[in-house]
Amino acid sequence: MSLNSIWQSVYPILIAVAFFEVIIIIHEAGHFFAARLMKVDVEEFSIGMGPKVFSIQGKKTKYSLRWFLIGGYCSMVGEDEESDSENALSNKSVLQRIFVIAAGAIMNLILGFLIVLIIVSSQSLVGTTQVAKFDENSVSSSYGLQKGDVITSIDGMRVFTSTDVTTGLSRSFDDKLDITVIRNGKEVFLKGVKFDTEKYEGKKYVRMDFWLYGKEKTPARVLKSAVTEFISYTRMVFLSVHDIFSGQYGLNDLSGPVGAVSIVSEAVKISMRSVLRIMALITVNVGLFNLFPIPALDGWRLFLLVFEGIFKKKLPEKYEWIINSVGLVLLLGLMAVITFSDITKLFR
Repeated sequence: MSLNSIWQSVYPILIAVAFFEVIIIIHEAGHFFAARLMKVDVEEFSIGMGPKVFSIQGKKTKYSLRWFLIGGYCSMVGEDEESDSENALSNKSVLQRIFVIAAGAIMNLILGFLIVLIIVSSQSLVGTTQVAKFDENSVSSSYGLQKGDVITSIDGMRVFTSTDVTTGLSRSFDDKLDITVIRNGKEVFLKGVKFDTEKYEGKKYVRMDFWLYGKEKTPARVLKSAVTEFISYTRMVFLSVHDIFSGQYGLNDLSGPVGAVSIVSEAVKISMRSVLRIMALITVNVGLFNLFPIPALDGWRLFLLVFEGIFKKKLPEKYEWIINSVGLVLLLGLMAVITFSDITKLFR
């Protein structure tokens, strides 16, 4: 095997890992800068995990680079224990602590919006939900969908952007969908619009057999489209959680870091726009998931802070430690199962 062919196989993986590390660094940088604003001392800001490559001691903070670029952390004084220092996180007000803890997820969401803005700005047109044309031998056009229809709903899911259209189609495993459109100024309900389907990893998905119109770009349209597309990405995360709990997807359908790196590395071979779309979805996912009140995540700490702010008392440290430990064990166990599933998929 030549060096060039080895490089062609390796560089997409390196880019995928780099993108994930950027998402993590942005998250931890959110905690870091929020801590600085609230006058909380940061003991160490680390890029990567594991043994230390080198570190630089600043005035108050040690900055480290570690061998395994699969994470990072921002260690603050008084983060996990009580401290006598007035600059400890534990001695700040509830609102100040909420700001510091939430800042990581907020930075992920800001990054997600900026990526979406880059995607929209780089397109030649701004997307709409209006049908422009159909593929040759299109099935959906034979079942009532027409050129010029503005799609507003797919199987009860409201549609606002072109991303919503693809999301609505992809969530259906049936080849017949109920679609609501605006046609000649009037709302028209199309029941049982049939589509061709295709299989992916053993599941049947609807194939989109039509194209959507685009509008000429203006600054106002680009900004509006970026906002609505970002909202679509956030809604996609909640819809995915709903579909998992409703049984539409199983544990085997989830992807962990290994699977995500594989997906991103494949997107690298297609186009940078594909990579940016996936990266936007992942960073929005990371930001929102961290806000969920799940033990061992930022969302759980925020939940406890809100509890403290309302009832003016903290959860006893012993119980908090037990809940966090159990949550961490369950999360690590789930991650181990998903990672094993990802690896077996790669071998298949």
